[in-house]
Amino acid sequence: MKWLKILYVQVIIGIVLGVLLGWLWPPENSIVIFGHSYDATALQPLAEIFIKAVKMLISPIIFCTVVCGIASMGDLKRVGRVGLKALLYFELVTTVALIIGLVVANVIEPGSGVDHHASAKDVAELAKYQDKAHDTSTKTFLMNIVPKTFVGAFTDESVLPALFLAILVAVALCQMGEKGKPVLDLLHSVSEVFFKLVSIITRVAPVAACAAMAFTVGSEGPDILIKLAKVLGCVYLTCGLFVFVVLGSIARWNGFSLWKLLIFIKDELLLVLSTSSSETALPQLMLKLEKAGCDKSVVGVVIPSGYSFNLDGTCIYLTLAALFVAQATNTPLTLWHEIVLLGVLLLTSKGAAGVTGAGFITLVATLSTIDTGIPVSGLAVLIGIDRFMSEARAITNLIGNTLATLVVAKWENEFDAEKGKMLLR
Repeated sequence: MKWLKILYVQVIIGIVLGVLLGWLWPPENSIVIFGHSYDATALQPLAEIFIKAVKMLISPIIFCTVVCGIASMGDLKRVGRVGLKALLYFELVTTVALIIGLVVANVIEPGSGVDHHASAKDVAELAKYQDKAHDTSTKTFLMNIVPKTFVGAFTDESVLPALFLAILVAVALCQMGEKGKPVLDLLHSVSEVFFKLVSIITRVAPVAACAAMAFTVGSEGPDILIKLAKVLGCVYLTCGLFVFVVLGSIARWNGFSLWKLLIFIKDELLLVLSTSSSETALPQLMLKLEKAGCDKSVVGVVIPSGYSFNLDGTCIYLTLAALFVAQATNTPLTLWHEIVLLGVLLLTSKGAAGVTGAGFITLVATLSTIDTGIPVSGLAVLIGIDRFMSEARAITNLIGNTLATLVVAKWENEFDAEKGKMLLR
């Protein structure tokens, strides 16, 4: 029974058990213990605790990795070159993702004939997203990159303040030369401690997977999935096309095998599937990519920035969801309307980086600011299945950022083919 000790096997078992619990023990079948009602949704705190435990380590890990990577390299011009290549790659690939979402929505028309009305709970939830949407302006985004305090860089929900601070510290250490070596050695040791903490926390990932799936299936139930199966299937189909056609082609052109890549990160994919958050896999993904031959400095620059600027799955969702609402509310859109929507989303899809529920908030903010006639209130229908769609978004984001790191590392001749031979075609 050695296979039971493998993490991804345990996570799969947790996901299956969670689905069964949510299906067999929904709120309507709750049991009363000591005067309190309990059902599958009561397991949600277990998943939230796990996600919070992983997230508390992300900023320190990014800080240590980026500082050690850049300072050890010593060549600041090369760091700037890596960053520029990464940003150009991000912009190109996310633009393709937005266009694919737009094309698929026009061809399949997932919103046509939809006869589903949002519940009062969903409408109330939408109001919360509309409040958050006011904080997604370019000015706010730029202001939030710089932390209020040194410690604040590690307590912010976004990874950008930690990345910004790490780059400044790395530049300072490069300029200090030998005097900065003791600090650099200390940060190397500290990063090992944080990675060890990650390995300890991920041991309870199967429990978190079970709790998350039990809550999702138990709270929403199968009815809403049946009613909105078309748009849900459309999101998964489009993400699948993007991964296997677009990312598969990019991988092939750069000498990598997409299938081998997916097998390589199977643990992280299952973790993201169960928690609906690509951030839960970030620490171990960074470590894996270093072991697979990517230079530490490239991993340190590309992965954190990719989690803010290379959200391929989120981009697909944005255009698909916008056109779904237009179709469901019988709002006619001209070609010009769709071009304007695409142009605005190219900017706003980067502006909500690090905000919880960023995809939905960005969509609310975009539809509120452009005159396409699409009613923002129509988005309330999607809230009930947003959790299921977020799984597809998160998995696509994870695969996209993994491939981006490999590609940029190869462009920079910072990929060790011997270490990473398991990923090559």
